[in-house]
Amino acid sequence: MRVLQIDSRLGWFEFLMLIAHALTKWFLVPTGRFCAVDHLSFTVRPGEVYGLMGPNGAGKTTSMRMLLGLLDADEGYAEVGGFRTDVAPREVKSRLGFVSASDGVYPWLTVREMVLYFADLYDVAPDIAQQRLEEFARLLEISPLLDRRAGTLSTGQRQRVTLVRGLIHDPPAMLLDEPTRGLDVVGSQTIFRYLSHLREVGKAVIVCTHRLDEAERVCDRFGLLHRGRLLHEGTLHDLQQQTGREHLVDMFVDLLRSANGTGTGSLESQEVQP
Repeated sequence: MRVLQIDSRLGWFEFLMLIAHALTKWFLVPTGRFCAVDHLSFTVRPGEVYGLMGPNGAGKTTSMRMLLGLLDADEGYAEVGGFRTDVAPREVKSRLGFVSASDGVYPWLTVREMVLYFADLYDVAPDIAQQRLEEFARLLEISPLLDRRAGTLSTGQRQRVTLVRGLIHDPPAMLLDEPTRGLDVVGSQTIFRYLSHLREVGKAVIVCTHRLDEAERVCDRFGLLHRGRLLHEGTLHDLQQQTGREHLVDMFVDLLRSANGTGTGSLESQEVQP
């Protein structure tokens, strides 16, 4: 199921696969309450890669956890394929794939055993799971690794395995958190091919990354977070028009300077990587 957005004034319509609606999260801190995410709203269409950008402490991780249904929002909700996190959290989780640079593997299982185990958790039929595994293994060039124990893999090999694992249940939406962290140039190219594949098959994709040069290359639209608030959103051209800057890194530097001392605060040091 997809959500249909209609604008009768403009005479157009589009399908929205993923919606964040006024997501808000407060945490208790020694000085009182801290608003980590402040009424965050955005949408992602099928076949679109959306970059959720921000320095450390901007609220990216908290936002991702609310989208995944791992953390209850104090206000607002996320919606995937017509199912809301505050009404049907299990349905939302089954429609999301998640890949993180910090994902671990089961070291004593082979790659094949581990991926098929996750397929079983999502109730994917064994024959379909095996077919998808072979297909994705060819796509990400891990076919020779399928019968190796996961604990023997290099960092780049493990990352490619987690990409397959996140897609094995064929979710309509994918969330990727720092997918190129710790990877060399060749490993990063694999991530770019993976994102191109997701776009081609119509997945709605959210990418969180500090690598702003990579984000410019792979994302269709961007949301710039600072201190829990979405300060700018749009295509790179939109952001260039809004900020007067050509590149994301310059936008971020200006954003941090102009927002210093405003907003809801930050628990972490601020960091932007070109």
